[in-house]
Amino acid sequence: MDVRQTITIATYNIHKGLSPLNRKLIIHDVREKLHAFDADIVLLQEVQGAHTRNARKFDGWPHMPQHEHLADGRYTDIVYGANALHQQGNHGNAILSSFPIVDSFNLDVSHHRFESRGHLLASVAVPGLSGPITCVCVHLGLFHRSRVVQVDRLIELIRANTPDNGPLIIAGDFNDWRSSHSRISAKLAKAIGAHEVFESTFGRPARTFPAVLPLLTLDRIYVRGLKVKEAHRLHGDVRGTRWGLMSDHVGLAVTLAVE
Repeated sequence: MDVRQTITIATYNIHKGLSPLNRKLIIHDVREKLHAFDADIVLLQEVQGAHTRNARKFDGWPHMPQHEHLADGRYTDIVYGANALHQQGNHGNAILSSFPIVDSFNLDVSHHRFESRGHLLASVAVPGLSGPITCVCVHLGLFHRSRVVQVDRLIELIRANTPDNGPLIIAGDFNDWRSSHSRISAKLAKAIGAHEVFESTFGRPARTFPAVLPLLTLDRIYVRGLKVKEAHRLHGDVRGTRWGLMSDHVGLAVTLAVE
């Protein structure tokens, strides 16, 4: 058995595989950079399962759903939660894993009819651990009241589907630009014992939006039962690859000890 001492987790809002102004198809660049970075588990937001109009508009549009295209050649296990369904197709969250995903489901946490949101949960079997790591990919709403409700649903989801103090990773786009007001981190720490890795390491969440000049701390990674070894933004030169401005968000990554 390949017993792991550390694993690397990344989260990235890929902006539906398009450049920030929707002028250029960048899904192939995203795939190249993700494969080069080589995280063990990747949690993605704004992934398009299908979009017939964009498929006609952009040359080189993948002949498979974006999550399958991004995983192809690197990740063996994939789960996708389609949250927004429309005439052209659908989009939602995805989790790509190098390790077996033993269970998964997508919980609808839409707060109103104008925003379709979901919490995508996957139980991942990491070699050497006695039980699976629970990974939850989130993309919270644009309105404060929606985020309050969705964080409450997230807490309920974790309590109902994970053992007390079991290893846990929650990552994604929290759209939380008023962190001192919402106090999401304090709420998750108190309710389920999950701590944000950049706050734990550097004293505050990472600035990730807009990617051209990151000012807002929208994207987060929360962990429980795992020791943070290293945390950084996927921005500039990371592990020999240039990310550039492929999305309007900056991705995040954390290396965790699993001994």
